[in-house]
Amino acid sequence: MRTVKFFLIGTAAIAGFFLSLINGSVEISSAQVFAELFGVGEVAIDETKRQILENIRLPRTIVALLVGINLSLSGAILQAVMKNPLADPHIIGISSGAGLFGIFVMMIFGDAGALVTPAAFIGAMLAASLIYLLAWKDGIRPIRVILAGVAVSAFLGAGISALLIFYSDKVHGALLWMVGGLSARSWQHVEILLPYSIAGMIMTFLAARHLNVLQLGDEVAKGLGLRVNFVRTILTAIAALLAASAVCVVGLLGFVGLIVPHTARLILGSDYRILLPGAALLGAAVVTISDTFARTIFAPTELPVGILMAMLGAPFFLYLLRKEL
Repeated sequence: MRTVKFFLIGTAAIAGFFLSLINGSVEISSAQVFAELFGVGEVAIDETKRQILENIRLPRTIVALLVGINLSLSGAILQAVMKNPLADPHIIGISSGAGLFGIFVMMIFGDAGALVTPAAFIGAMLAASLIYLLAWKDGIRPIRVILAGVAVSAFLGAGISALLIFYSDKVHGALLWMVGGLSARSWQHVEILLPYSIAGMIMTFLAARHLNVLQLGDEVAKGLGLRVNFVRTILTAIAALLAASAVCVVGLLGFVGLIVPHTARLILGSDYRILLPGAALLGAAVVTISDTFARTIFAPTELPVGILMAMLGAPFFLYLLRKEL
């Protein structure tokens, strides 16, 4: 039964990929997409549609896939480390740290895409370090990390609001980045995101055994020879890497790292050897399908996917929470 569920999640991810390529203001048929990507069939596609497919929709779809994977894996790691299904990059402040530093660079240097990525990544790392520093007292306890993360996130959120007030003439671009969106994402963004995604996925999947051991409790994990605090620190750093790389490219896209791992756990169980790849596929499906709806439902006006995720994610998460409790 688990194999069937995993297959269905994988099918949803593939479907999301092709739905994103097919749908848009310019109609491109599935036969044309298959012919262009795989050389299957002899369906003609004109040069305009070829350029739209290759240089607009394909890179945007790949970015959506990678962002969905990164945020979902980040949330899955944090929920295991903190033993809390509600933990995600936003709650512990990693996304807020990336957001503050990224928006600061945008405000000061304008459209400096090359600087936003390293600045946001540094912000995420500093936020994670500050949270651990505040939470450390004879070791790290999950509840202290969550409380410190909420406080740091609120503080950094105040900093973001202050920047928006002081640089009100540049608010528009920053607001679009804050809500999270995939508009105008290109092959350059794929190149930025891909190395972080590959490295993060490899490290995450290799850590599945450690995540399973952590679920047994700290005392049992120590009895099995696991260096709990060290492993928890490394895993949090991996989660920060995944979340910060996504924030660098699409902004503060919420709910993915919170809902997707929780939903995957309900479907596939708590074995992280199965849960992690399942969450990655489900995250890819959720982001690609949500982005397709966001840019087509009010066409020609494009809605940032972050707004749609918030509108759909909040009630869905409350439903899951009530069902779980």
